[in-house]
Amino acid sequence: MKITNDIRYIGVNDHQVDLFEGQYVVPNGMAYNSYVIMDEKIAVMDTVDKNFIDQWLDNLSATLEGRVPDYLIVQHMEPDHSAGIARFMDVYPDATVVSSAKAFTMMQGFFGRDFADRRLVVGEGVTLCLGKHTLTFVTAPMVHWPEVIVTYDAADKVLFSADGFGKFGALDVEEDWACEARRYYIGIVGKYGVQVQALLKKAAALDISMICPLHGPILTENLGYYLNLYDIWSSYKVESEGVVIAYTSVYGNTKAAVELLAQELEKNGCPKVAVNDLARCDMAEAVEDAFRYGKLVLATTTYNGEIFPFMREFIHHLTERGYRNRTIGMMENGSWAPMAIKVMTKMLEGSKDITYTQNNVRILSAMNEENRQQIAALAKELA
Repeated sequence: MKITNDIRYIGVNDHQVDLFEGQYVVPNGMAYNSYVIMDEKIAVMDTVDKNFIDQWLDNLSATLEGRVPDYLIVQHMEPDHSAGIARFMDVYPDATVVSSAKAFTMMQGFFGRDFADRRLVVGEGVTLCLGKHTLTFVTAPMVHWPEVIVTYDAADKVLFSADGFGKFGALDVEEDWACEARRYYIGIVGKYGVQVQALLKKAAALDISMICPLHGPILTENLGYYLNLYDIWSSYKVESEGVVIAYTSVYGNTKAAVELLAQELEKNGCPKVAVNDLARCDMAEAVEDAFRYGKLVLATTTYNGEIFPFMREFIHHLTERGYRNRTIGMMENGSWAPMAIKVMTKMLEGSKDITYTQNNVRILSAMNEENRQQIAALAKELA
């Protein structure tokens, strides 16, 4: 696929994968993107997953039309992008691999080779001239691995953004960008908001007309939309107004209370109520909702003097990703010794800029009239 006069797409679509990184459901598959810059010297941008190396090499060969590549630029060492390095270097013995110093250490770990006789180590601001195209390398440590670099091509004003601006989903499936890009970002990159902010500041100094990520579609129009979303996500701002209810229920009593709360919120004019049964929903979707909206209600049972396991897992996903800047309300159910609110508050104590509601709900087995009044008060406060 021709991207510009000199840049070609040679990536692959993966419809075999069911769980990306062994945990994220990807019903529409994944794309592993790779690019070729055709100039006086030829640069290949990253490789692909191990299951598609042959297909990728065929794509590359067809694009080269008899020429041979001079450089393989490795921006990120995760195996879905780096698995083809050793094969490439064997197929093209005169090529030089270009990457960061940390990446070559990782290559030794992955392949038992660091290509010491055929490598070019690059860092912040280092340039590589291909002819008409001059590439500038920008370090992006912990976005989301320590070795990451991104690459700017001044000739075509293209930012090769590594995993930045990526999304779940193969390129032969049409779907909303923001939904799957948000789930991808929060799940995989979300912990590293400070580092993403640092990269966005570097990107602001560049004249960018196109973003070529390692996953998902090439972005060519309305780049401000994508940059603004990345700014919101990486600074932990509220993207949309609404209330997320995340709950677990053993015998249905907590679920009934949650359903009543959702009704009360809607009656009070809440613009969006997203309800997630943590035992049954996609956990990554629930985490995405918690970061998207400004208010969260945690509703669960006391369980072995603790909280129900799915709720513990959910809160852990939030805290390890730096959850902050939100309003949180709580509902607990305990037949004889309710402990859930105490446990959840303790789990969240390291989270920054959290506002807790004045109204919470404490159920002893099943809802009573007092609980209904508590739910109405909590709904009114949140709405």
